Amino acid sequence: MTGLLDAVRRFSEAHANAQGIAATPISGLATVRATAPSDLIADISRPLVCLVLQGSKHVTQGNQGFAFSAGESLLITADVPTVSQITRASPAAPYLSLVLELDPAVISGLVAEMSAAEEVDHAPVRIDPTDAEVADAALRLMRLLERPASLPVLGAQLVREMHYWLLAGRHGSAIRRLGVPDGHVHRIARAVAVLRTEFRQRLPVERLAAEGGLSTSSFHEHFRAVTSLSPLQFQKQLRLIEARRLMLWEGMSASSAAFEVGYESVPQFTREYGRMFGAPPVRDIEAARRRGSVAA
Repeated sequence: MTGLLDAVRRFSEAHANAQGIAATPISGLATVRATAPSDLIADISRPLVCLVLQGSKHVTQGNQGFAFSAGESLLITADVPTVSQITRASPAAPYLSLVLELDPAVISGLVAEMSAAEEVDHAPVRIDPTDAEVADAALRLMRLLERPASLPVLGAQLVREMHYWLLAGRHGSAIRRLGVPDGHVHRIARAVAVLRTEFRQRLPVERLAAEGGLSTSSFHEHFRAVTSLSPLQFQKQLRLIEARRLMLWEGMSASSAAFEVGYESVPQFTREYGRMFGAPPVRDIEAARRRGSVAA
């Protein structure tokens, strides 16, 4: 994958913003560059594939941790809370990756033309060696960026090809669920959309189930199958992610952040924060500031 590495390096060096992210003219495609290990980055990840070309990264989702490095890909097939950290990067050998958000419309069109994939584990996050066909399509996509006039003609075609090779790979059945318009992934996504906007409030599970058009018992089963979390665990992680952002970037105290995101007990917030981020709030934020992640 030397050619792809060189292409991503050139684009990143020319276009990366202060956070090391370089958006491309192709919707959903971006490169990531870092010259040092990062702070913890908590986010709600959209379905995507991340091809790591240099350096290494660690991602935690639910109770599982995943380490991956050059030559491997991270695949996320649902909207799930994640905590990630670039673990190996330096000025001489920066962390470099290529990220493509998965497009349900493209997947739906391809699924209609492809034979059924063998059923596999549908865990929302997985790590695997990058398939040669995926890397080849990604390289040709990056080369288009150096010839902008070709993008309107060939860009969509190569994005579609990259999705095809992902669907044709070992986790095709997990990806193809994104292309079923009224399938369980999309039903759960409607409930997740409510959780994302109203996570500070008490949300009856009956309301979330109704958003997905499911019975309460069926909702619990499918929510965990899609996200690997219960609705309550999912909401808790959303609260903790937002609380960390408030402390890091808005200077809130731990107690203020806890109440702001919906906690009624600061000790409970502190315990759950420590389990998710590896340290209690005050110690975690102080460490982030020492690393220069945010101004003191």
